[in-house]
Amino acid sequence: MTPFDPTRTALIVIDMQRDFCAPGGYAAQAGLDVARLAAPIAAIQQLLGAARAAGALVVHTREGHRADLSDCPPEKYQRSVAAGAPIGSPGPLGRLLVRGEFGHDFIDELRPAPGEPVIDKPGYSAFQQTDLAALLAEFDIDTLLLCGVTTEVCVHSTLREAVDRGFRCVTVGDACAGSTAALHEAALAMVGVEGGIFGQVLNAAQVVAALKT
Repeated sequence: MTPFDPTRTALIVIDMQRDFCAPGGYAAQAGLDVARLAAPIAAIQQLLGAARAAGALVVHTREGHRADLSDCPPEKYQRSVAAGAPIGSPGPLGRLLVRGEFGHDFIDELRPAPGEPVIDKPGYSAFQQTDLAALLAEFDIDTLLLCGVTTEVCVHSTLREAVDRGFRCVTVGDACAGSTAALHEAALAMVGVEGGIFGQVLNAAQVVAALKT
């Protein structure tokens, strides 16, 4: 495995928010198993420790919308209604997937360190309607390490766009979680088709070792 150059590598921690990983948030209201979605916390903590020690760029993303939902497409809103968790509706952690609400913020275990960029995104891909591409260009990043939730939606959406933009991509399999085990495994399997069309799948221990090399 080729070692990672920390000066050109970014760890992207995707959507480790209370709305997805804590009881009472959007995912819980939609009937998802938030314990499953919170399962990769320890692996992500390992990645964060290694990336920070190596001096790699660490970026955190949050999915959510303006309070007036003006950046929430009607079709996305209708999908959330069908899931039983209308975006913007009140919940135990505040309005679901609305910026500034308690549920929209990061879980306590994975809060950004001072100075680490936070990308607030209205879509599934971290590149959609954000300045992520400009940020990565500013730091001359060519390699992305992707982790977070959910494997089959926001992680994969970000991964696919990153590949199209020319980045070397590594999905850290045990530092991601899907809404079901089957979807998680299928999403990881897709990465390796055609000789690795979407890059590589590694585990957290492998990535930590490669950052130390």
